[in-house]
Amino acid sequence: MAAAASGGGTSASAAASLTAQRADGGAEKATKPRQKDMTIGAVCKSLAQEFPDISISKIRYLEDQKLLSPRRTPGGYRLYSPSEVARLRTILRMQRDEFLPLRVIRQELVAGRGDEASLPTQSGDSGRPARATVSVRDGSGALYSLQEVMEQTKTERTLIEELGEYGVVKGEIRNGVRYFDETERQIIGAAAELARYGVAGRNLRVFRSSADREASLLQQLLAPALRSRNPERRKEAVEALESLAAVTTRLKHLMLVADLRKIIR
Repeated sequence: MAAAASGGGTSASAAASLTAQRADGGAEKATKPRQKDMTIGAVCKSLAQEFPDISISKIRYLEDQKLLSPRRTPGGYRLYSPSEVARLRTILRMQRDEFLPLRVIRQELVAGRGDEASLPTQSGDSGRPARATVSVRDGSGALYSLQEVMEQTKTERTLIEELGEYGVVKGEIRNGVRYFDETERQIIGAAAELARYGVAGRNLRVFRSSADREASLLQQLLAPALRSRNPERRKEAVEALESLAAVTTRLKHLMLVADLRKIIR
C-alpha cells in the first residue's frame, strides 16, 4: 500500500509538472501569438494611419505590377502574410519618402530591400524609417547612349529630344555622341511615365525652373563651406546639402498633396 501510495504520489507529481509545463507553454504562446494572414481590407485598415491615401485599388495595382504576391484562397480571396505586409509597407515608404518610381522600387526589392528590418529608423519614432537623404555625390559614373536610354526606359526619341530642347536633360557629348548619366536616365524614365498621361516635354520646364531655383538657394546657404579647402568641413557641407535637399523634396511633396486634396474636394 505504501508503495502504491508512493507510486500514486509520483504519478500525481508528474501530472502536476506536465500541467505546469503546458500552462507555461500556453502562456508563452499567449504572449507571442502567431501572426495570421490578413485580407486586403484588413491590410488597408492596418496601414491607413501611416498612409492615409492607401486604398484597396492601390494595393491591387501594386500586385498587377508584380510587386506583391498575396496568397489566394480557393474562393479567390487575397491573403497577405506578415512578410508580404512588411514588403507593402516598404514599397509605400519608398514611394512617399524617396519618391522612387515603381521600376526603381522593383530593383530595390530584387536587391533585398524588401525586408523591413533593413530600413534605417530614427530613435523615438516608433520604428518609422528615417527620411532618406538625397545623394548628390557621383554615382557609378555610368553613361548611356541615346539608344540605350530609349531601350531601357521605353521612351521615344522625339520625347528625349524635346526634353533636351527645353533643358530638362542635357546629356554630354563625347566623340560626337550624346550620352546621359544615371540621373538623367531616370529623369527621362519619369518623363516617359508622365507622357502616358499626356504630359509633354515642354510642360516639364516648370520642374526644371523650380529645381534650378532650389539648387541656387541651397548653394547660397552652403557656398562658403562647399568651397572650403578643409576636407572635413567640405564633407560636412555635402552631407548638409543632401539633408537639406531631402527636406525640401519632402516639403514640395507635402505642399503638392495639400493642393491636390483641394482639387478633389
